[in-house]
Amino acid sequence: MAAENTSSVTEFILAGLTDQPGLQLPLFFLFLGFYVVIMVGNLGLIILIALNSHLHIPMYIFLLNLSFIDFSYSSAVIPKMLMSFVLKKNVISYTGCMTQFFFFSWFVISECFILSAMAYDRYVAICKPLLYMVTMSPQVCLFLLLGVYGMGILGAVAHTGNILFLSFCSENLLNHYMCDFLPLIELSCNSSYMNTLVVFTLVAIDIGVPIVSIFLSYGFILSSIFHISSSEGRSKAFSTCSSHIIALSLFFGSGAFAYLKPPSIIPLDQDKVCTLFYTTVVPMLNPLIYSLRNKDVKLAMKKTLGRITLSVKKLEFEKRDENF
Repeated sequence: MAAENTSSVTEFILAGLTDQPGLQLPLFFLFLGFYVVIMVGNLGLIILIALNSHLHIPMYIFLLNLSFIDFSYSSAVIPKMLMSFVLKKNVISYTGCMTQFFFFSWFVISECFILSAMAYDRYVAICKPLLYMVTMSPQVCLFLLLGVYGMGILGAVAHTGNILFLSFCSENLLNHYMCDFLPLIELSCNSSYMNTLVVFTLVAIDIGVPIVSIFLSYGFILSSIFHISSSEGRSKAFSTCSSHIIALSLFFGSGAFAYLKPPSIIPLDQDKVCTLFYTTVVPMLNPLIYSLRNKDVKLAMKKTLGRITLSVKKLEFEKRDENF
């Protein structure tokens, strides 16, 4: 069915972020720098958590998965976007387009639910501290992570299936820097109100369910914080959640603005900026938000750097002994 629908179009040309020749090279180096920061920040946080046993608790296991998800969906989008800045025609095959769209959808939806799981973890830590290790047992954490990635796969299959039933007759210039459902629906020659309705319904579920659970978690957290008698205790509780709240606002705010509105309100050229924010800026900021505002992560970083320094010095001494 999908093959018949797309027999006249075997590849798409990605229009990229801008068609201004003078901006292509500066934007290439700008977003290359962003991508390097994303790779170093997220992979560094993954390695840091993996190497330090005192960080092997639910809060940091979820943070490790958040970094993995951020790195994954950025890697599905940014390398292809960088090519649009240096190539006259940035071509992507139909199969490659659907593959990029599937993995992008999978990890973005997974991020929605991993943030929800992190909010639940903070709720248990603050509202039920004595039961934390029992409530957030390894089995519960595994179950939550399976739910996170499972919901991501289900959402990606639903979104991709919706796109596979579209026909692309002759026009193949995709007005975007990646394969996303709104520009694909606009380009299709048989898209209908039903296809758009499916997109908005799925996005509303993918964003709405996590937001509701996050609001409930933080409602209980705020209620618990206000019952803390000491100002120091309240300050510590707020500090624990502040980084998470910043990440939530950035991700869900930009995602909702990009998708939960009729396509006619914001043209696709401006819509690129919205998607650019949560595909590039949010994955770049998340490691900085969590590492700079977290004492445990900063302590682990110092210990890890100390171990690396000692290892380097040890190797230098061994080389000197060999020379003598």
